[in-house]
Amino acid sequence: MTELRVGIGIDAHALSDAASLVLAGVEFPGERGLAGHSDGDVISHALIDAILGAAGMGDIGELFPSTDARFAGASSLRLLKDAYGAVREAGFELVNADCILVGERPRIAGSRSEMAARLAGAIGVGPERITVRATTTDGLGFTGRGEGLAAHAVALLAKGS
Repeated sequence: MTELRVGIGIDAHALSDAASLVLAGVEFPGERGLAGHSDGDVISHALIDAILGAAGMGDIGELFPSTDARFAGASSLRLLKDAYGAVREAGFELVNADCILVGERPRIAGSRSEMAARLAGAIGVGPERITVRATTTDGLGFTGRGEGLAAHAVALLAKGS
């Protein structure tokens, strides 16, 4: 019998003029970046937490602590690859993942396929297994005021018996 496990991940970072904006491994020139210990990629971070949560393997802060200088400025796609490698070693495979960016900008409609492909490529699955979407908060909260971005992700993992 196959065991199915669901995990949810959420991440948020403040916007910063000192960084480039990277979301799901795609750079958005001309947009304010995100402050973070790594590259601040909220979509990748939420997905990492979703897959780790589904596997019962903690969270991104346990695997890649912000107190560890090795991860300063790190590519979040690299972190995703490493996290998924640990999940696979535990016997799990990604069935699918759904990622949602929360913010007024950037508009990602023209980049969604590339974003899904970058996430999928980092973990070695087909891009049809990962969706990337976005929503606004109609001006409400820190994302609505343009102070930061957030992301939510859900991942379904399977483990054969």
